[in-house]
Amino acid sequence: MDITSVLAGLYSEDGRRDPYPHYADLHRLGPVSALPPRPLEGVPVAIACGYEVVDQVLRDPEWFKNTLPSEGEHQILNTFETSMMFTNPPTHGRMRQVFARAFTPRRLDALEPVVVRVTEQLLDRMADLGAGGASFDYVAEFAYPLPALVMAEFIGIPETDLDWYRVRVKQIDDFLDISGKTPELIRAADDAASELRGYYTDLIAHRRRSPGDDLISNLVAAVDAGTAGITEQELVSNLIVLFNASFVTTIYLLGSGLPLLLDQPDVVAKLPGDPDLALDCCHEILRCESPVQFLTRQAPRDTELAGVPVGRDQVVLLMVGAANRDPAVFADPDRFDPTRQGPPSLAFGAGAHFCLGAAVSRIEGRIALPRLFARFPGLAVAGPPVYTGNLFLRGVDVLPVTTG
Repeated sequence: MDITSVLAGLYSEDGRRDPYPHYADLHRLGPVSALPPRPLEGVPVAIACGYEVVDQVLRDPEWFKNTLPSEGEHQILNTFETSMMFTNPPTHGRMRQVFARAFTPRRLDALEPVVVRVTEQLLDRMADLGAGGASFDYVAEFAYPLPALVMAEFIGIPETDLDWYRVRVKQIDDFLDISGKTPELIRAADDAASELRGYYTDLIAHRRRSPGDDLISNLVAAVDAGTAGITEQELVSNLIVLFNASFVTTIYLLGSGLPLLLDQPDVVAKLPGDPDLALDCCHEILRCESPVQFLTRQAPRDTELAGVPVGRDQVVLLMVGAANRDPAVFADPDRFDPTRQGPPSLAFGAGAHFCLGAAVSRIEGRIALPRLFARFPGLAVAGPPVYTGNLFLRGVDVLPVTTG
């Protein structure tokens, strides 16, 4: 077994459905493996799967973000390169500081009743859909609309636009996959970025005329007053990336987490009366089923990672999903155990680029899961889950259920 055969298995259709056996093979090769040389700029030279190495690189501010190389002018790359999630210091810190002000304890506390209201509305709909034992798609009716509706209200996106928005989110997510960038995939991502930029430009103009109590209104006022610290172009780029990142994680937390929870009936029985257990379940779901499966970083100098040489400006692939199942750190790593002790998962990243939306995702999971099982203690999976097939963002896209 070598790194080439392991990656061939990971890239296969079976590997996309279930990457975890291939991650176990990666761990057997060591915490870091050198990749076969390829004469292309920006192509990773090593793959890191060990928790300690991945955590170390993510926390080191000198390891740079790298953007995907592409010839010509592309709206998708322009959008990434003017957002905080795809930039390096000092630009990253300047933009992040602006958006971090929106995730204050006061604003997060104010979001909790919104999560409760949306959750109860969706549970009412599930009760209607599941009447008479009928099955329905849990992702479409609960796991997706809950975070989408909450973040839409928080940011200031009209609920009626969400179906249109979701299609463009998927086109951007597909672009971020580890697979080759086909002309069709790049064109779809460029079109999505262009349409979303136009959408937010129009929405910003509307908020200037009719401000509300939402993130966009507050940021537009700050931009116009010259106190925001970002340009309008950067504002648009960050809104696109922030909304995608803030609700996709919760979709897969709720979607991928349901089969894990239903395999633990004792845990499910305790959830309605134990919000602390619900939060522990969220953390363990994200460890077992990391929505973001990998990240990339660029070396600031000639160095070594676990004995593997990496040259200055060369790229390392950080396998977050594998690091969260590192047997050197997590005993019996493939087992779902919400009582597990140990270091935090890397599902939200670490260091300067730690996910801004992590607190929102935790609130949604902590509130939604107990209410879900209090309302439907007989909730059951009614068919095999359908996964994204994407190696970058992995989660359940379709999950038939009955409410019992």
